[in-house]
Amino acid sequence: MQEVAQPIERTHRPTTTRILVTEPLAESGLALLREEAEVDTRYKIPHEELVRIIPEYDALIVRSGTKVTRDVIEAGERLRVIGRAGTGVDNIDLRAATERGIIVVNAPTANCIAAAEHAIALMFAVARNIPQAHQAMQRGEWDRHRFVGTAVVDKVMGIVGFGRVGGEVARRARGLGMRVLAYDPYLPRERAQALGVELVSLEELLATADFISLHVPLVESTRNLINAERLALMKPTAYLINVARGGVVDEDALIQALDEGRLAGAALDVFSEEPPRDTRLATHPKIVTTPHLGASTTEAQIGVATEVARAVLMSLRGELAPTTVNAPMLAPETLRELRPFVDLAERLARLAVQLVAHGPSEVRIIYRGAFNEDTRLLRAAVIKGLLEPIGEYHVNFVNADLLAQQRGLRVVEERHTATDGLSETIEVRLTNGDYHSVQGAVLRGSPRVIRIGDFWIDLELQGCMLLCRNQDRPGMIGKVGAILGEADVNISFMQVGRDQPRGQAVMAIGLDEEPPADVLDQIRAIEGIEDVRLVEI
Repeated sequence: MQEVAQPIERTHRPTTTRILVTEPLAESGLALLREEAEVDTRYKIPHEELVRIIPEYDALIVRSGTKVTRDVIEAGERLRVIGRAGTGVDNIDLRAATERGIIVVNAPTANCIAAAEHAIALMFAVARNIPQAHQAMQRGEWDRHRFVGTAVVDKVMGIVGFGRVGGEVARRARGLGMRVLAYDPYLPRERAQALGVELVSLEELLATADFISLHVPLVESTRNLINAERLALMKPTAYLINVARGGVVDEDALIQALDEGRLAGAALDVFSEEPPRDTRLATHPKIVTTPHLGASTTEAQIGVATEVARAVLMSLRGELAPTTVNAPMLAPETLRELRPFVDLAERLARLAVQLVAHGPSEVRIIYRGAFNEDTRLLRAAVIKGLLEPIGEYHVNFVNADLLAQQRGLRVVEERHTATDGLSETIEVRLTNGDYHSVQGAVLRGSPRVIRIGDFWIDLELQGCMLLCRNQDRPGMIGKVGAILGEADVNISFMQVGRDQPRGQAVMAIGLDEEPPADVLDQIRAIEGIEDVRLVEI
Protein backbone atom coordinates (compact mmCIF):
# COMPACT_ATOMS: atom_id res chain seq x y z
CA MET A 1 0.00 0.00 0.00
CA GLN A 2 1.29 3.44 -0.87
CA GLU A 3 2.02 5.53 2.22
CA VAL A 4 -0.13 8.63 2.53
CA ALA A 5 1.94 11.78 2.86
CA GLN A 6 1.73 13.40 6.29
CA PRO A 7 -0.17 16.69 6.14
CA ILE A 8 1.58 19.88 7.05
CA GLU A 9 0.34 21.56 10.22
CA ARG A 10 0.40 25.25 9.32
CA THR A 11 -0.36 28.44 11.10
CA HIS A 12 -2.64 30.80 9.21
CA ARG A 13 -1.04 34.13 9.89
CA PRO A 14 -0.10 35.62 6.50
CA THR A 15 3.56 36.61 6.27
CA THR A 16 6.38 36.58 3.76
CA THR A 17 8.77 34.80 6.13
CA ARG A 18 8.34 31.04 6.37
CA ILE A 19 9.95 28.63 8.85
CA LEU A 20 9.95 24.83 8.58
CA VAL A 21 10.24 22.73 11.77
CA THR A 22 11.01 19.07 11.08
CA GLU A 23 11.15 17.67 14.62
CA PRO A 24 9.04 18.24 17.74
CA LEU A 25 9.61 21.64 19.34
CA ALA A 26 8.01 22.80 22.58
CA GLU A 27 5.04 25.12 22.17
CA SER A 28 6.98 27.96 23.84
CA GLY A 29 9.35 28.04 20.87
CA LEU A 30 6.64 27.65 18.25
CA ALA A 31 4.67 30.51 19.80
CA LEU A 32 7.68 32.84 19.59
CA LEU A 33 8.25 31.92 15.96
CA ARG A 34 4.60 32.50 15.05
CA GLU A 35 4.84 36.09 16.28
CA GLU A 36 7.07 36.95 13.32
CA ALA A 37 6.70 34.21 10.74
CA GLU A 38 4.54 31.55 9.19
CA VAL A 39 5.50 28.25 10.81
CA ASP A 40 5.03 24.82 9.23
CA THR A 41 5.67 21.64 11.23
CA ARG A 42 6.51 18.52 9.25
CA TYR A 43 7.79 15.79 11.55
CA LYS A 44 9.63 12.66 10.37
CA ILE A 45 9.79 14.04 6.86
CA PRO A 46 11.64 11.81 4.35
CA HIS A 47 14.92 13.27 3.13
CA GLU A 48 13.77 13.45 -0.49
CA GLU A 49 10.65 15.35 0.54
CA LEU A 50 12.74 17.80 2.57
CA VAL A 51 14.90 18.52 -0.47
CA ARG A 52 11.74 19.04 -2.54
CA ILE A 53 10.01 21.55 -0.24
CA ILE A 54 12.96 23.42 1.32
CA PRO A 55 13.04 26.04 -1.51
CA GLU A 56 9.84 27.49 -0.02
CA TYR A 57 11.40 28.36 3.36
CA ASP A 58 13.57 31.09 4.86
CA ALA A 59 14.55 29.09 7.96
CA LEU A 60 14.77 25.45 8.97
CA ILE A 61 14.72 24.18 12.57
CA VAL A 62 15.81 20.62 13.36
CA ARG A 63 16.91 18.45 16.24
CA SER A 64 19.42 15.58 15.89
CA GLY A 65 17.29 13.32 13.70
CA THR A 66 17.13 15.45 10.53
CA LYS A 67 20.23 15.30 8.33
CA VAL A 68 20.80 18.73 6.80
CA THR A 69 23.18 17.66 4.08
CA ARG A 70 24.66 19.64 1.22
CA ASP A 71 21.83 18.73 -1.15
CA VAL A 72 19.27 20.13 1.29
CA ILE A 73 21.26 23.33 1.73
CA GLU A 74 21.86 23.83 -1.98
CA ALA A 75 18.16 23.30 -2.66
CA GLY A 76 17.23 26.01 -0.14
CA GLU A 77 16.93 28.93 -2.53
CA ARG A 78 15.40 31.18 0.17
CA LEU A 79 17.11 29.55 3.12
CA ARG A 80 18.90 32.06 5.38
CA VAL A 81 19.02 30.33 8.77
CA ILE A 82 19.28 26.76 10.10
CA GLY A 83 18.46 26.31 13.78
CA ARG A 84 19.51 23.27 15.82
CA ALA A 85 17.31 22.74 18.87
CA GLY A 86 20.15 21.45 21.02
CA THR A 87 23.93 21.67 21.21
CA GLY A 88 25.57 19.37 18.66
CA VAL A 89 25.49 20.27 14.98
CA ASP A 90 26.99 17.00 13.67
CA ASN A 91 23.90 16.50 11.50
CA ILE A 92 24.34 19.84 9.67
CA ASP A 93 26.86 20.39 6.89
CA LEU A 94 28.45 23.56 8.29
CA ARG A 95 30.83 24.00 5.38
CA ALA A 96 28.02 23.91 2.84
CA ALA A 97 25.94 26.32 4.92
CA THR A 98 28.80 28.80 5.27
CA GLU A 99 29.60 28.61 1.57
CA ARG A 100 25.98 29.54 0.84
CA GLY A 101 25.96 32.34 3.42
CA ILE A 102 23.41 30.49 5.58
CA ILE A 103 23.67 31.16 9.31
CA VAL A 104 23.59 28.14 11.63
CA VAL A 105 22.49 28.69 15.23
CA ASN A 106 22.01 26.28 18.12
CA ALA A 107 20.75 26.20 21.72
CA PRO A 108 23.80 25.28 23.82
CA THR A 109 22.83 26.52 27.27
CA ALA A 110 19.24 25.50 27.99
CA ASN A 111 19.88 21.76 28.46
CA CYS A 112 23.07 21.97 30.57
CA ILE A 113 21.32 21.38 33.88
CA ALA A 114 19.31 18.48 32.45
CA ALA A 115 22.44 16.79 31.08
CA ALA A 116 24.31 17.27 34.37
CA GLU A 117 21.39 15.87 36.37
CA HIS A 118 21.21 12.87 34.06
CA ALA A 119 24.92 12.17 34.55
CA ILE A 120 24.42 12.19 38.32
CA ALA A 121 21.30 10.02 37.99
CA LEU A 122 23.23 7.48 35.94
CA MET A 123 26.02 7.51 38.50
CA PHE A 124 23.59 6.51 41.24
CA ALA A 125 21.86 3.99 38.99
CA VAL A 126 25.05 2.13 38.12
CA ALA A 127 26.55 2.44 41.61
CA ARG A 128 23.45 1.08 43.38
CA ASN A 129 22.31 -1.42 40.70
CA ILE A 130 18.92 0.30 40.57
CA PRO A 131 17.77 -0.87 37.09
CA GLN A 132 18.83 -4.48 37.75
CA ALA A 133 17.07 -4.53 41.13
CA HIS A 134 13.94 -3.02 39.60
CA GLN A 135 13.86 -5.65 36.85
CA ALA A 136 14.29 -8.42 39.44
CA MET A 137 11.37 -7.03 41.47
CA GLN A 138 9.21 -7.01 38.34
CA ARG A 139 10.02 -10.70 37.91
CA GLY A 140 8.77 -11.34 41.47
CA GLU A 141 12.27 -11.78 42.93
CA TRP A 142 13.51 -10.46 46.28
CA ASP A 143 17.30 -10.66 46.50
CA ARG A 144 18.87 -7.89 48.58
CA HIS A 145 22.32 -9.46 48.70
CA ARG A 146 22.77 -9.69 44.91
CA PHE A 147 22.40 -5.92 44.46
CA VAL A 148 24.73 -4.55 47.12
CA GLY A 149 25.97 -1.23 45.75
CA THR A 150 28.78 1.30 46.11
CA ALA A 151 28.57 4.57 48.06
CA VAL A 152 29.50 7.83 46.32
CA VAL A 153 30.35 9.90 49.40
CA ASP A 154 34.12 10.33 49.86
CA LYS A 155 34.71 8.89 46.38
CA VAL A 156 36.54 10.61 43.53
CA MET A 157 34.60 12.00 40.57
CA GLY A 158 36.69 12.53 37.43
CA ILE A 159 35.25 14.94 34.84
CA VAL A 160 36.68 14.79 31.32
CA GLY A 161 35.83 18.10 29.60
CA PHE A 162 35.02 20.99 31.89
CA GLY A 163 32.61 23.13 29.93
CA ARG A 164 29.10 24.13 30.98
CA VAL A 165 27.84 20.60 31.64
CA GLY A 166 31.06 19.44 33.25
CA GLY A 167 30.97 22.42 35.61
CA GLU A 168 27.39 21.64 36.65
CA VAL A 169 28.30 18.00 37.28
CA ALA A 170 31.22 19.16 39.45
CA ARG A 171 28.94 21.35 41.58
CA ARG A 172 26.58 18.46 42.22
CA ALA A 173 29.35 15.95 42.89
CA ARG A 174 30.95 18.24 45.47
CA GLY A 175 27.54 18.63 47.12
CA LEU A 176 27.43 14.85 47.47
CA GLY A 177 30.71 14.88 49.39
CA MET A 178 32.90 13.77 46.50
CA ARG A 179 36.41 14.90 45.62
CA VAL A 180 36.39 16.23 42.04
CA LEU A 181 39.20 15.95 39.48
CA ALA A 182 38.99 17.54 36.03
CA TYR A 183 40.85 17.11 32.77
CA ASP A 184 40.57 19.93 30.27
CA PRO A 185 43.71 21.26 28.52
CA TYR A 186 42.03 24.62 27.98
CA LEU A 187 40.76 25.19 31.52
CA PRO A 188 42.76 27.82 33.44
CA ARG A 189 43.98 26.51 36.78
CA GLU A 190 42.55 29.61 38.49
CA ARG A 191 39.00 28.77 37.37
CA ALA A 192 39.36 25.17 38.51
CA GLN A 193 40.57 26.31 41.92
CA ALA A 194 37.69 28.76 42.24
CA LEU A 195 35.26 25.85 41.75
CA GLY A 196 37.08 23.58 44.20
CA VAL A 197 38.22 21.25 41.42
CA GLU A 198 41.68 19.71 41.01
CA LEU A 199 43.06 20.05 37.47
CA VAL A 200 45.05 16.95 36.47
CA SER A 201 46.24 15.06 33.39
CA LEU A 202 43.89 12.60 31.68
CA GLU A 203 46.10 9.70 32.74
CA GLU A 204 46.06 10.75 36.41
CA LEU A 205 42.30 11.26 36.32
CA LEU A 206 41.63 7.82 34.84
CA ALA A 207 43.96 6.11 37.29
CA THR A 208 42.53 7.90 40.35
CA ALA A 209 38.79 8.44 39.86
CA ASP A 210 36.08 6.09 41.09
CA PHE A 211 33.54 7.57 38.67
CA ILE A 212 34.57 9.05 35.30
CA SER A 213 32.00 11.30 33.60
CA LEU A 214 32.59 12.37 29.98
CA HIS A 215 31.60 15.83 28.76
CA VAL A 216 33.51 16.44 25.51
CA PRO A 217 32.17 16.96 21.99
CA LEU A 218 32.74 14.44 19.23
CA VAL A 219 35.57 15.86 17.11
CA GLU A 220 38.54 14.11 15.54
CA SER A 221 40.72 14.64 18.62
CA THR A 222 38.10 13.06 20.93
CA ARG A 223 36.93 10.16 18.74
CA ASN A 224 37.58 6.97 20.74
CA LEU A 225 39.17 9.11 23.45
CA ILE A 226 38.34 6.33 25.90
CA ASN A 227 39.99 3.41 24.13
CA ALA A 228 41.47 0.10 25.29
CA GLU A 229 44.71 1.74 26.40
CA ARG A 230 42.94 4.33 28.54
CA LEU A 231 40.41 1.85 29.91
CA ALA A 232 43.39 -0.16 31.14
CA LEU A 233 44.43 2.83 33.27
CA MET A 234 41.17 2.79 35.22
CA LYS A 235 40.69 0.97 38.51
CA PRO A 236 38.75 -2.32 38.37
CA THR A 237 36.31 -0.76 40.85
CA ALA A 238 35.69 2.33 38.67
CA TYR A 239 32.56 3.25 36.70
CA LEU A 240 32.37 5.08 33.34
CA ILE A 241 29.49 7.49 32.62
CA ASN A 242 28.85 8.97 29.18
CA VAL A 243 26.13 11.54 28.44
CA ALA A 244 28.27 13.39 25.86
CA ARG A 245 28.62 11.67 22.45
CA GLY A 246 28.80 7.97 21.69
CA GLY A 247 31.87 8.11 19.49
CA VAL A 248 34.16 9.26 22.31
CA VAL A 249 34.11 5.72 23.76
CA ASP A 250 35.42 2.62 21.98
CA GLU A 251 32.40 0.45 22.71
CA ASP A 252 34.07 -2.87 21.83
CA ALA A 253 36.97 -2.09 24.17
CA LEU A 254 34.50 -1.10 26.90
CA ILE A 255 32.61 -4.38 26.65
CA GLN A 256 35.86 -6.34 26.73
CA ALA A 257 37.02 -4.47 29.85
CA LEU A 258 33.70 -5.22 31.58
CA ASP A 259 33.74 -8.87 30.53
CA GLU A 260 37.26 -9.32 31.87
CA GLY A 261 36.45 -7.65 35.20
CA ARG A 262 38.79 -4.72 34.59
CA LEU A 263 35.96 -2.23 35.13
CA ALA A 264 33.07 -2.34 37.59
CA GLY A 265 30.40 -0.90 35.32
CA ALA A 266 29.30 1.74 32.85
CA ALA A 267 26.29 3.99 32.30
CA LEU A 268 25.63 5.12 28.73
CA ASP A 269 23.10 7.62 27.42
CA VAL A 270 24.72 7.99 24.00
CA PHE A 271 26.06 5.53 21.45
CA SER A 272 28.23 5.56 18.33
CA GLU A 273 25.12 4.50 16.41
CA GLU A 274 21.66 5.53 17.58
CA PRO A 275 19.68 3.47 18.17
CA PRO A 276 22.54 1.00 18.77
CA ARG A 277 22.54 -2.15 16.67
CA ASP A 278 24.99 -3.80 19.05
CA THR A 279 22.60 -5.48 21.50
CA ARG A 280 25.48 -6.18 23.91
CA LEU A 281 25.35 -2.57 25.08
CA ALA A 282 21.71 -2.66 26.14
CA THR A 283 21.78 -6.19 27.57
CA HIS A 284 25.13 -6.27 29.33
CA PRO A 285 24.60 -6.86 33.08
CA LYS A 286 27.22 -4.24 34.01
CA ILE A 287 25.91 -1.49 31.73
CA VAL A 288 23.01 0.86 32.50
CA THR A 289 21.59 2.43 29.34
CA THR A 290 19.11 5.17 28.46
CA PRO A 291 18.04 6.27 24.95
CA HIS A 292 19.80 9.66 24.71
CA LEU A 293 17.75 11.29 27.47
CA GLY A 294 20.34 13.82 28.65
CA ALA A 295 18.26 16.81 27.59
CA SER A 296 14.88 15.17 28.04
CA THR A 297 13.26 17.12 30.81
CA THR A 298 10.19 19.28 30.36
CA GLU A 299 12.09 22.33 31.54
CA ALA A 300 15.04 21.69 29.23
CA GLN A 301 12.81 21.16 26.20
CA ILE A 302 11.03 24.46 26.87
CA GLY A 303 14.35 26.23 27.31
CA VAL A 304 15.88 24.74 24.17
CA ALA A 305 12.82 25.62 22.09
CA THR A 306 12.84 29.22 23.35
CA GLU A 307 16.59 29.63 22.89
CA VAL A 308 16.68 28.33 19.33
CA ALA A 309 13.55 30.28 18.34
CA ARG A 310 15.05 33.55 19.55
CA ALA A 311 18.32 32.87 17.76
CA VAL A 312 16.54 32.06 14.48
CA LEU A 313 14.40 35.19 14.66
CA MET A 314 17.42 37.39 15.48
CA SER A 315 19.25 36.00 12.45
CA LEU A 316 16.25 36.50 10.18
CA ARG A 317 16.10 40.15 11.34
CA GLY A 318 19.76 40.60 10.39
CA GLU A 319 21.01 40.67 13.98
CA LEU A 320 23.94 38.60 15.23
CA ALA A 321 22.64 35.83 17.49
CA PRO A 322 25.04 34.93 20.32
CA THR A 323 24.67 31.21 19.56
CA THR A 324 25.74 31.47 15.91
CA VAL A 325 28.05 28.53 15.16
CA ASN A 326 29.38 29.59 11.77
CA ALA A 327 30.74 32.91 10.58
CA PRO A 328 28.81 35.03 8.06
CA MET A 329 30.37 35.14 4.61
CA LEU A 330 32.94 37.84 3.92
CA ALA A 331 33.46 39.73 0.69
CA PRO A 332 35.68 37.60 -1.59
CA GLU A 333 38.42 40.24 -1.83
CA THR A 334 38.53 40.68 1.96
CA LEU A 335 38.64 36.94 2.51
CA ARG A 336 41.46 36.54 0.00
CA GLU A 337 43.49 39.20 1.79
CA LEU A 338 42.90 37.84 5.28
CA ARG A 339 42.82 34.09 4.70
CA PRO A 340 46.60 33.43 5.01
CA PHE A 341 46.82 35.40 8.27
CA VAL A 342 43.62 33.89 9.71
CA ASP A 343 45.06 30.45 9.01
CA LEU A 344 48.40 31.49 10.51
CA ALA A 345 46.76 32.86 13.69
CA GLU A 346 44.73 29.70 14.29
CA ARG A 347 47.66 27.35 13.67
CA LEU A 348 49.98 29.34 15.92
CA ALA A 349 47.42 29.12 18.71
CA ARG A 350 46.99 25.38 18.20
CA LEU A 351 50.76 24.98 18.51
CA ALA A 352 51.10 27.29 21.50
CA VAL A 353 48.39 25.63 23.59
CA GLN A 354 50.10 22.24 23.19
CA LEU A 355 53.29 23.65 24.69
CA VAL A 356 51.74 24.59 28.05
CA ALA A 357 50.98 22.19 30.87
CA HIS A 358 47.66 23.78 31.85
CA GLY A 359 45.03 25.99 30.26
CA PRO A 360 46.23 29.60 29.92
CA SER A 361 44.68 32.43 31.87
CA GLU A 362 45.76 35.02 29.30
CA VAL A 363 46.60 35.11 25.61
CA ARG A 364 48.50 38.10 24.27
CA ILE A 365 48.34 38.54 20.49
CA ILE A 366 51.14 40.74 19.13
CA TYR A 367 50.81 42.04 15.57
CA ARG A 368 53.95 43.38 13.93
CA GLY A 369 53.63 45.20 10.61
CA ALA A 370 50.89 46.70 8.49
CA PHE A 371 47.80 44.84 9.71
CA ASN A 372 44.29 46.19 9.19
CA GLU A 373 42.87 48.10 12.15
CA ASP A 374 40.02 45.58 12.44
CA THR A 375 41.65 42.47 13.90
CA ARG A 376 38.46 40.78 15.12
CA LEU A 377 38.81 37.93 12.64
CA LEU A 378 42.46 37.33 13.59
CA ARG A 379 41.62 37.49 17.29
CA ALA A 380 38.79 35.02 16.75
CA ALA A 381 41.15 32.70 14.86
CA VAL A 382 43.53 32.66 17.83
CA ILE A 383 40.68 31.93 20.26
CA LYS A 384 39.43 29.22 17.89
CA GLY A 385 42.86 27.58 17.86
CA LEU A 386 42.99 27.64 21.65
CA LEU A 387 39.47 26.49 22.49
CA GLU A 388 37.95 24.52 19.65
CA PRO A 389 39.94 21.24 19.42
CA ILE A 390 38.17 19.70 22.42
CA GLY A 391 35.82 22.53 23.30
CA GLU A 392 32.05 22.37 23.25
CA TYR A 393 31.55 25.09 20.67
CA HIS A 394 32.23 26.07 17.12
CA VAL A 395 34.24 29.27 17.46
CA ASN A 396 33.89 32.12 14.98
CA PHE A 397 34.25 35.90 15.04
CA VAL A 398 30.67 36.24 16.28
CA ASN A 399 31.09 34.24 19.48
CA ALA A 400 34.86 34.07 20.04
CA ASP A 401 35.13 36.85 22.61
CA LEU A 402 32.12 35.56 24.55
CA LEU A 403 33.49 32.02 24.68
CA ALA A 404 36.91 33.25 25.79
CA GLN A 405 35.25 35.21 28.58
CA GLN A 406 33.21 32.19 29.65
CA ARG A 407 36.36 30.06 29.84
CA GLY A 408 38.13 32.67 31.95
CA LEU A 409 40.59 33.51 29.17
CA ARG A 410 41.81 37.13 29.05
CA VAL A 411 42.64 38.28 25.52
CA VAL A 412 45.05 41.18 24.98
CA GLU A 413 46.15 42.61 21.62
CA GLU A 414 49.26 44.68 20.88
CA ARG A 415 50.52 46.42 17.76
CA HIS A 416 54.17 47.05 16.89
CA THR A 417 56.15 48.09 13.86
CA ALA A 418 57.64 45.36 11.69
CA THR A 419 60.96 43.88 12.80
CA ASP A 420 63.43 41.22 11.75
CA GLY A 421 63.08 42.09 8.08
CA LEU A 422 59.54 40.68 7.85
CA SER A 423 56.60 42.82 6.78
CA GLU A 424 53.91 41.16 8.95
CA THR A 425 54.20 38.66 11.81
CA ILE A 426 51.87 37.42 14.55
CA GLU A 427 53.01 36.33 17.99
CA VAL A 428 50.79 34.29 20.33
CA ARG A 429 51.92 34.48 23.94
CA LEU A 430 50.17 32.34 26.58
CA THR A 431 50.34 32.99 30.31
CA ASN A 432 49.59 30.41 33.01
CA GLY A 433 51.95 31.48 35.76
CA ASP A 434 54.86 31.47 33.32
CA TYR A 435 54.51 32.42 29.67
CA HIS A 436 55.13 30.56 26.41
CA SER A 437 55.18 32.19 22.98
CA VAL A 438 55.31 31.29 19.31
CA GLN A 439 55.69 33.72 16.42
CA GLY A 440 54.81 33.15 12.80
CA ALA A 441 54.60 34.69 9.36
CA VAL A 442 53.18 33.89 5.94
CA LEU A 443 56.22 32.89 3.89
CA ARG A 444 56.13 31.58 0.35
CA GLY A 445 52.35 31.60 0.59
CA SER A 446 52.11 29.27 3.59
CA PRO A 447 51.79 29.83 7.37
CA ARG A 448 55.09 29.16 9.13
CA VAL A 449 56.39 29.42 12.67
CA ILE A 450 59.58 31.46 12.82
CA ARG A 451 60.19 31.47 16.56
CA ILE A 452 59.39 29.15 19.47
CA GLY A 453 60.18 30.83 22.76
CA ASP A 454 63.65 32.33 22.36
CA PHE A 455 64.66 30.07 19.48
CA TRP A 456 64.46 31.18 15.84
CA ILE A 457 63.35 28.47 13.44
CA ASP A 458 61.47 28.03 10.15
CA LEU A 459 58.72 25.41 10.16
CA GLU A 460 55.58 24.77 8.17
CA LEU A 461 52.60 24.69 10.53
CA GLN A 462 51.16 21.38 9.45
CA GLY A 463 50.91 17.78 10.55
CA CYS A 464 52.48 15.87 13.43
CA MET A 465 55.66 17.28 14.98
CA LEU A 466 58.01 16.26 17.77
CA LEU A 467 59.49 19.25 19.62
CA CYS A 468 62.53 18.62 21.81
CA ARG A 469 64.19 21.23 24.02
CA ASN A 470 67.72 20.10 24.63
CA GLN A 471 71.32 21.02 25.27
CA ASP A 472 73.15 21.74 22.01
CA ARG A 473 75.58 18.81 21.94
CA PRO A 474 77.10 16.75 19.14
CA GLY A 475 75.07 13.67 18.26
CA MET A 476 71.70 14.78 19.69
CA ILE A 477 69.95 14.70 16.32
CA GLY A 478 71.39 11.28 15.55
CA LYS A 479 70.26 9.78 18.87
CA VAL A 480 66.67 10.98 18.43
CA GLY A 481 66.62 9.92 14.77
CA ALA A 482 67.93 6.46 15.64
CA ILE A 483 65.17 5.86 18.19
CA LEU A 484 62.49 6.94 15.71
CA GLY A 485 64.03 4.80 12.98
CA GLU A 486 64.11 1.71 15.17
CA ALA A 487 60.39 2.26 15.88
CA ASP A 488 59.69 2.56 12.12
CA VAL A 489 58.51 6.17 12.52
CA ASN A 490 59.27 8.09 9.34
CA ILE A 491 60.71 11.62 9.55
CA SER A 492 59.43 14.14 7.02
CA PHE A 493 61.69 17.07 8.04
CA MET A 494 63.96 18.30 10.80
CA GLN A 495 64.86 21.82 11.89
CA VAL A 496 67.03 23.04 14.76
CA GLY A 497 67.09 26.46 16.44
CA ARG A 498 69.64 27.41 19.09
CA ASP A 499 70.65 30.40 21.15
CA GLN A 500 74.41 29.84 20.74
CA PRO A 501 76.82 27.00 19.89
CA ARG A 502 76.68 24.33 22.65
CA GLY A 503 74.01 26.35 24.42
CA GLN A 504 70.27 25.63 24.46
CA ALA A 505 68.42 24.39 21.38
CA VAL A 506 65.01 23.33 20.15
CA MET A 507 64.70 20.45 17.71
CA ALA A 508 61.57 20.20 15.54
CA ILE A 509 60.97 16.90 13.77
CA GLY A 510 58.10 16.31 11.35
CA LEU A 511 56.62 12.80 11.55
CA ASP A 512 54.49 10.85 9.10
CA GLU A 513 52.83 8.95 11.95
CA GLU A 514 52.39 9.34 15.69
CA PRO A 515 55.06 7.43 17.65
CA PRO A 516 54.09 5.07 20.50
CA ALA A 517 54.33 6.41 24.05
CA ASP A 518 57.36 4.23 24.87
CA VAL A 519 59.29 5.84 22.00
CA LEU A 520 58.71 9.27 23.52
CA ASP A 521 59.88 7.91 26.87
CA GLN A 522 63.10 6.68 25.25
CA ILE A 523 63.72 10.12 23.77
CA ARG A 524 63.06 11.79 27.12
CA ALA A 525 65.67 9.50 28.68
CA ILE A 526 68.47 10.77 26.41
CA GLU A 527 71.00 12.76 28.42
CA GLY A 528 70.67 16.43 27.53
CA ILE A 529 67.00 16.24 26.50
CA GLU A 530 65.07 18.61 28.79
CA ASP A 531 61.54 18.48 27.37
CA VAL A 532 59.68 16.51 24.70
CA ARG A 533 56.28 17.48 23.25
CA LEU A 534 54.31 15.73 20.53
CA VAL A 535 52.07 18.28 18.79
CA GLU A 536 49.47 18.02 16.04
CA ILE A 537 48.58 21.00 13.86
